[in-house]
Amino acid sequence: MSAFAGFGEYAVEFYDGLVADNSKAYWTDQRETYERDVRGPMTALLADLEPEFGAGKVFRPYRDVRFSHDKTPYKTHCGGYASPFYVEVSTEGLMAAGGYYGMAPDQVARYRAAVDDERRGEDLRARLQEAEATGLTVGGERLKTRPRGVDPGHPRLELMRHKGLHVSRRWPPDDVLHGPGARDRVRKVWRAARPLSEWLADHVGPSEQPRR
Repeated sequence: MSAFAGFGEYAVEFYDGLVADNSKAYWTDQRETYERDVRGPMTALLADLEPEFGAGKVFRPYRDVRFSHDKTPYKTHCGGYASPFYVEVSTEGLMAAGGYYGMAPDQVARYRAAVDDERRGEDLRARLQEAEATGLTVGGERLKTRPRGVDPGHPRLELMRHKGLHVSRRWPPDDVLHGPGARDRVRKVWRAARPLSEWLADHVGPSEQPRR
């Protein structure tokens, strides 16, 4: 496989069209563009990053519509991951992230126990502040109110509310997206996200609950 040279010239335009016409007819007509300008480059990008971050995989382009009111068949972005790191290209450009997008109940319990601990909780806060200092944004699903049983005066209440926790950065469509500099952007974000990912691996880990 050739080294990553950037996403193809029509990668963004492909998703512009898919947003406007999310149909099998459009997908079939534009499949070659998807393979050449989107999926192929994403596969090459993950291969280039594999020596440092591990083997990656491109997500399937098809939506799971079984439990959704939205029955459009195709995702309007292409995502790739080398867990717990993630990269995405869409009409909005490029996005790279690292962390846990969502946590199962047993993971949330372990996460909150770690955040509640003074040493581990403050360590997490410091790692997030360091990530923000490099230009990353802290995100993740959060409760609108404090978790049950948590003191309203808890010094890390905002962190306790998280049910997912990650850091990310986005770039709008530009010339860099179509060149090898896109790989450098992703690598830089993944490196900056590594301290958070290591904290999550050490104190939360994978879910031990059976998959539905």
